[in-house]
Amino acid sequence: MFKLTAAAAEQVLKAASQGGTEGMSLRLAAARQPDGGIDYRMGFDDLTDDDIRITSEGIDIIMTPEQIPLLDQAIMDYVELEPGQFHFIFLNPKDPNYQPPLEN
Repeated sequence: MFKLTAAAAEQVLKAASQGGTEGMSLRLAAARQPDGGIDYRMGFDDLTDDDIRITSEGIDIIMTPEQIPLLDQAIMDYVELEPGQFHFIFLNPKDPNYQPPLEN
């Protein structure tokens, strides 16, 4: 199942508030690239009849059934990659570029 971290969920809620999209679900999409990597897309959207809906960290997430093979087991986080530069990242064992987090 796809999951959000608490940091990602907090940022999604802030983005929804700032964009006037409170109450809408977070739509995720993924596509395999020619090099085997995965390209991720997201935005706020309404649920359609064909969508799969899950909830993680209090956020409603929707995707088409075709997305499940690429997004199952992935985790979306919100991290500081460089000082002052925060980004959403996807930790996905199905991506050949995936590196598991280091254990402390």
